[in-house]
Amino acid sequence: MDLFQLETFLAVAEERSFSRAAARLHRTQPAVSQAIAKLEGELGEVLLERSSRDGTLTDAGEVLREYALKLLNLRNEAAGALTELRELHRGRLNLAANEYTCLYLLPLLDEFRRQNPQIKVAVQRTLASRIADEVLMHSVEIGVLSFKPDDVQVHSVMVYRDELALVVNPKHPLAKEGEVSIRQLGALNFVAHNIPSPQRQKVIQTFRRHKTPLNMGVELPSLEAIKRFVELGNGVALVPALVAQTELASGALVRVRVKELQLERKLRLVYRKQASLSHAALAFLRVVEAYAAAHGDPYAYQSS
Repeated sequence: MDLFQLETFLAVAEERSFSRAAARLHRTQPAVSQAIAKLEGELGEVLLERSSRDGTLTDAGEVLREYALKLLNLRNEAAGALTELRELHRGRLNLAANEYTCLYLLPLLDEFRRQNPQIKVAVQRTLASRIADEVLMHSVEIGVLSFKPDDVQVHSVMVYRDELALVVNPKHPLAKEGEVSIRQLGALNFVAHNIPSPQRQKVIQTFRRHKTPLNMGVELPSLEAIKRFVELGNGVALVPALVAQTELASGALVRVRVKELQLERKLRLVYRKQASLSHAALAFLRVVEAYAAAHGDPYAYQSS
């Protein structure tokens, strides 16, 4: 049983005709018939119902069809990988991130593209709760998460340390405080993200533990909208420090420390444990590791 026989068998099964399969494969019809007969002889099974004119598969044919597809897909994957290698890593890097974690990727993608200008990069925006599933479904090779996934099939590498930051408008009464206690926040109006997350739940639990009300008067669909709304003087917000770097540097927002609210966020790259990563993905991981070594904290590269 060789791959040509399997390819011929699949062509007949899909075209439901020996003549159409022969035309598709650029072979003669007798050559196609001979390949099928030889395959049936080697397997000791009839694969096609000869009494049927439309190439209906027998039960044995249905079983073989599934495995034949897998084998031919593996052949194509192997050929693609070798072509990538010959062409100096030309290929495609598929990543998944959400609005927040995508910001972490930007300097790394800049460095990656400098080193690998021929590789196309595609970052798919995905809810954090879906990223591990997308990785396992082979939709993307690598995802970026702000929490460690529970699935044992997923390997994660901690790559960045971040923390929640309380941000206010420069004219807000707290802007000059520098540091406050969580009790001082009970009367404030918070602008919050409307997507549930493990971090949001930790904040809610921290306020409850300190018997302090958390008044989320406004909920918005993006971190960018939250920042803009607070800049306009509407309440305060807890956002990842990474997200507010530009506004804090320009003075558009002011960060206020909260003694009881030091919540660290660890960003992780995740990929399938049993994966044979593409050359593009392996090259990206090397860039991440080298970038962390060169820049130090908050960048890191720690497998877990």
